[in-house]
Amino acid sequence: MAELDGRPVSAGQLQVLALTNYGHFTTMVVEDGRVRGLGLHLERLERDCAALFGVVPDRERVREFARRAVPGAGVVAVRVTLFDPAIDLGSIGGKAEPRVLVTARPVGSGVPGPIRVRTVRFERELPEVKSVALFGALRQRRLAQQAGFDDALFVDRDGGVTEGGTWNVGFLRGGGVLWPRGAYLAGTAMALLRGACGGAEERVGPELAGVEAVFATNAAVGVRPVAAVDGRVFDTAGVARLREAYLAVPGERL
Repeated sequence: MAELDGRPVSAGQLQVLALTNYGHFTTMVVEDGRVRGLGLHLERLERDCAALFGVVPDRERVREFARRAVPGAGVVAVRVTLFDPAIDLGSIGGKAEPRVLVTARPVGSGVPGPIRVRTVRFERELPEVKSVALFGALRQRRLAQQAGFDDALFVDRDGGVTEGGTWNVGFLRGGGVLWPRGAYLAGTAMALLRGACGGAEERVGPELAGVEAVFATNAAVGVRPVAAVDGRVFDTAGVARLREAYLAVPGERL
């Protein structure tokens, strides 16, 4: 389904989003009407909307529109995108009135398998905002897959690992959790996992010195192991406890 402010969205309205590509979003997994980190998703929408449009959306209105996409039971991924279908490339500087686009898709069952990634020097534009402008990150994913990997792991200009294409990265070292230091989009799943498991923050180079395990995390997959980075193989068994800790976080009623 796809609705704009609670009504079926037209092709013309979506065309503006496709051609202008200015907006932001969050994706949440809804399980039987509940969302892990719902408050974090709503805070993200408010923060990013203020950054891109200079206004803050009505939180309860967003929740109302999102609930329309949720079945009575089961698991779905609901994406909430805020954009203004009235602006275009020529009028981008005008006053904006962002509207709420809600789309939903089913979520597959089962535990997500491990991935193999390669490091690449890349920094997203305005990384703290979850923007709809994913061209750079998706291009790096495409190039990585064409080279035989599953995804790309970004390294900034100072040589520090920051994040994956659409996920946060974390590490296990000496039995503890380690998070990268740098400019990246701090995801809701990452925030919940940090709350459950803690962990130090440190600049980590692509050589991953002393790292015993690597994991990816976002709201769509929860926690999944990274089996290899640039051909270097890592243990995946230790990531299971992190996934269990994430799944133990209770959901909030949408």
